[in-house]
Amino acid sequence: MVVVVVARTLEGAPCDATHWSTRGMAKACGLTQNAVWRIWRAFGLKPHLQEGFKISSDPFFVEKVRDIVGLYLNPPEKTRAVVLCVDEKSQCQALERSQPLLPLLPGQPERRAHDYQRHGTTSLFAALEVATGRVIGQCHRRHRQGEFLRFMERVEASVPSHLEVHVVLDNYATHKTARVAAWFNRHPRYHLHFTPTGASWLNQVERFFSRITQQRLRRSSFNCLKALEDAIDSYIASNNSDPKPFAWTASADLILDRVQRLCSRINQSGH
Repeated sequence: MVVVVVARTLEGAPCDATHWSTRGMAKACGLTQNAVWRIWRAFGLKPHLQEGFKISSDPFFVEKVRDIVGLYLNPPEKTRAVVLCVDEKSQCQALERSQPLLPLLPGQPERRAHDYQRHGTTSLFAALEVATGRVIGQCHRRHRQGEFLRFMERVEASVPSHLEVHVVLDNYATHKTARVAAWFNRHPRYHLHFTPTGASWLNQVERFFSRITQQRLRRSSFNCLKALEDAIDSYIASNNSDPKPFAWTASADLILDRVQRLCSRINQSGH
């Protein structure tokens, strides 16, 4: 019966639902809910959970992965060049909760009101230095090529002039306008490395965005847009006071092998 439960869980779904529940599987197999739960736990099956994924359709996916991962695992000498991961975290909302938070208590999590007042949005432009973990950041109320160029001027002022600069970017339209291309042409020490389409996870600055969201922004309440921007600036300053780089361990071959196996599973799923 264990084999039947596992096979049904992995290979199909009930006719009236998108996934199995312990109650539905128990009824279908003539078992108790507790028995189904124990089987699922033993095999690590969690039909109620779902995560997102996306496979890049970029025709140069392999070449771009090898290029960018090569920068991470075999970076140029620090005395000659620096690797920066650049991107924007757009639409950072200044949300003010309608009521004060109820603080954490033994046996009870922190609680907050579900409704809030909006005080506007800002965009965080950031460049993560791969070797050190230091971040160059700047907030702008708008998210256009002009703001991106002003941020790049800040990057230019922050990086010693004798260093070559390798910049990892995604394919957002703002990064490829004529004005932006002209700026990089006037600054030939910059070398651009674009991530594959739909593969922003290759850009390490996304890990910084995830961390600042989790640690500083998501559970905060801001009564004005400036308070949000001050919180972002303070977090970046704290990060830079004791920066630590992210550890990138996956080789290009490992990543490409995982993507190949994922594609094979999708083709075999019949969808």
